[in-house]
Amino acid sequence: MNLQSKLNAAQKSFESWKKVPFSNRQKLLLKLADKLEKNSESLGKIITKEMNKPISQSIAEIKKCALMCSYYANAENILKPEKIKTEYRISEIHYVPKGVILGVMPWNFPFWQVLRFAVPAILAGNAVVLKHASICFGSGNRIEKLFLEAGFPKGIFQNLEIGHEEVTKVLENPIVRGVSLTGSEKAGAEVAATAGRNIKKSLLELGGSDAFIVLDDANFKKAAESGAKARLQNCGQACNAGKRFIIQKNIEKEFLPIFIKEYQKYIPGKPLKKDTLIAGMARPDLADELEMQYKKALKNGAEVILPLKRISPNEFMPGLIKVKSGNPILEEELFGPLGMVMIAKNDEEALKLANDIPFGLSNSVWTKDKKRQQFFIENLESGTVSVNKESSSDPRLPFGGAKSSGYGTELSLIALKEFVTVKTVVGN
Repeated sequence: MNLQSKLNAAQKSFESWKKVPFSNRQKLLLKLADKLEKNSESLGKIITKEMNKPISQSIAEIKKCALMCSYYANAENILKPEKIKTEYRISEIHYVPKGVILGVMPWNFPFWQVLRFAVPAILAGNAVVLKHASICFGSGNRIEKLFLEAGFPKGIFQNLEIGHEEVTKVLENPIVRGVSLTGSEKAGAEVAATAGRNIKKSLLELGGSDAFIVLDDANFKKAAESGAKARLQNCGQACNAGKRFIIQKNIEKEFLPIFIKEYQKYIPGKPLKKDTLIAGMARPDLADELEMQYKKALKNGAEVILPLKRISPNEFMPGLIKVKSGNPILEEELFGPLGMVMIAKNDEEALKLANDIPFGLSNSVWTKDKKRQQFFIENLESGTVSVNKESSSDPRLPFGGAKSSGYGTELSLIALKEFVTVKTVVGN
């Protein structure tokens, strides 16, 4: 089937799907959740083979997808018409699905990124076409099959095996009514520009360089364990990973050795072994890029705490560097097993360092003091603030960014309203 035929099939499917009651759509989501849960091992292997994620993390990704599908399958229908009190006999707000929505998705979480966009969009009554990363076509095709196996109509979710150059063509097609992209700032800007020129809704979930702030009254052991996991899970290839460890000056000597000890537990292993904590990066060219960024940081004054040591075309012994304000590396996202340590005198300086970057995705702060917690909750410029835990997404809670980390909301009930048209109905 050619591209136009696939888009025609999506439109045809949407025309009937939008009339299916919300509760009936939810029943199919329960079946999808069940299929994901029951096949988590075999589906996890697809992820590991495509992008090197350790198998235990791949299986956990599938199980999280199942959990998210269950959440939406049991969610309240916030899209039913709302009655508003006015002097008119009829006064209502209706939420109408937009139509066919394009998803442009990355390789780092090949199932989770796709499903967390697609599930609320489809539950809201839309149809979805996917442009997955070129190394994840196997994941994309398997997700399409899962939707069919769960009983969703043909054409409601389709994987398009296309390259980047065809994204513009798909987005310009009159059938497509919106786009959700998870990826780099550059890719996001291009897709948003195309969507804007064609008056189409866009949602962008872009990069991050999240702060992980450790203050002097934190639980050092928990913060160190959580910090190493926050930076090195998925080989450091996560937009909301802890990337800049801002440590209060008076605890540097005590906390840093505990953190380094936890960090050194992540030794590259075979991705298909269940006890492997970290494996190689998804592609050798991505490893090349990280190595260049490491050299750039050092050239601009960063100090080595743990060297980023390359042991194969796509594997590193994880690195840790000490970075000061003004280093140009702080304007970039480090996507891989390299962390940055920064030192702050007090809460005000820690906040300034945390906010002084182009991104604003998800910050984490470690302190037992509720007043200090509140100071950071109110003043950190990010879509999420995590307190005494590493950042992670949760189906029940909204996920999105501030500043150059994008706009729009994924997850939670709010995501159900991302790709709908709000229609006012009023009269006597």
